[in-house]
Amino acid sequence: MSDTYVLVHGAWHTGAEIEAVADHVRAAGHTVYCPTVAGNNPDDDRSRTGLEEAIASIVRYIEEKNLTQVRLAGHSYGGMVISGVADRIAHRLKRLVYINAFVPLDGESLNDMVPPHYVTMFDAVAAANGNAVTLPFEIWRDAFINDADFATAEAAYAKLNPHPYSTFTDKISLKQPLAALALGKSYLNCQQDIAMPHGMPWHPRLSERLGLFRLVECPGSHEMFFSNPQRLAQAIVEAGRD
Repeated sequence: MSDTYVLVHGAWHTGAEIEAVADHVRAAGHTVYCPTVAGNNPDDDRSRTGLEEAIASIVRYIEEKNLTQVRLAGHSYGGMVISGVADRIAHRLKRLVYINAFVPLDGESLNDMVPPHYVTMFDAVAAANGNAVTLPFEIWRDAFINDADFATAEAAYAKLNPHPYSTFTDKISLKQPLAALALGKSYLNCQQDIAMPHGMPWHPRLSERLGLFRLVECPGSHEMFFSNPQRLAQAIVEAGRD
């Protein structure tokens, strides 16, 4: 049976960077959309875009395409976005899939869930770059795409774009805990992902906030969208199916 997926990228990405994974999901017989979140389009104003605008852009995308029974997947920062989308249009969704993604509580920001040294770095970078943040290549290479060779890591890094920092500092507003949503929920944990230190792990620290959820695990780094798109697509389908 063909399912409908909307894949929401993480920070520093656009929808284009996750198309390789989407193509493998399509090859499995499904319909897949890869929108770019507000704040990450080439001409977007990084200095002004906040979390509510980012969330609203994906709500609008789903409504304008009149999508229903959606498997809504979010990677990393995309977890903040899909959480807000689910809070607003749960009736259009079938299942949430968090791909090593942030799972917020009401009134929490992304920065509330990361180590203090990341916040210090982001504060300094944003202050020097018009409230936009980027990752130094050294951190990207070792912590985000540690399962790829150097050439793959370098080529992937060249595709990243500055990210609006307010989306990290804004507090999300949720009408109810995500665990209370009457939706299927899955958490996809890439086992060599050290973008978050293992002392502050993605799973189970954040995944357990979903209440009842399906756990799918696969080998790989935070950036399997570049390093192993076929294997990540397989895991997404496992996480999204009924």
